[in-house]
Amino acid sequence: MIPFTRPVQRHRQPGITLLETLVVVAVLALGVWAVTPVFVAWRARDQVDARANALLGSLIYARTQAIQLQARVTVCRSSDGRRCAAQNAACASGAADWSCGWAVMLERNGTTQPLRAQPMLDAVAITSKFSSIAFTPPAGQTIGSLGNFDIGPRASSATGSLQGAPWRRCIRIATGGRARITQGACGDA
Repeated sequence: MIPFTRPVQRHRQPGITLLETLVVVAVLALGVWAVTPVFVAWRARDQVDARANALLGSLIYARTQAIQLQARVTVCRSSDGRRCAAQNAACASGAADWSCGWAVMLERNGTTQPLRAQPMLDAVAITSKFSSIAFTPPAGQTIGSLGNFDIGPRASSATGSLQGAPWRRCIRIATGGRARITQGACGDA
């Protein structure tokens, strides 16, 4: 009689092969490559919205303080938050716009006192023909004519395609001092 012999089976060791690892790494790299432009666009739009809302909040706060305190309150370009910048003075980044930051200043009895300040954010350009906007009592009107602030991503190679209306915001200030945000550049409407 022939003895029964079992065939020898080779058992595979549990684990991941090098080929499987390379496939997973390649799929992850492809996913990161595909999502990066979306993330950059989302971050740029988020920064523009945040700066537009911060500036709008400062303008509303200044107008309210002018009415409540019965004093002149000014929102001005400021790189240090303690004093207003000169008309065409450049920020530390070299830009001569509102991206260097701004301050809300109370003017009473010949003295100027800072009430609130916003720091610099160079990634967002904020342009306006004004270097300051003053609100006066009793109703918080602005001094001068209508004012606009054009807010958008600073032009660079990384954000070159982010210059259209969806990426820009405009803050419009009426002579009565009320401000509002609209989508798109100020010249679009």
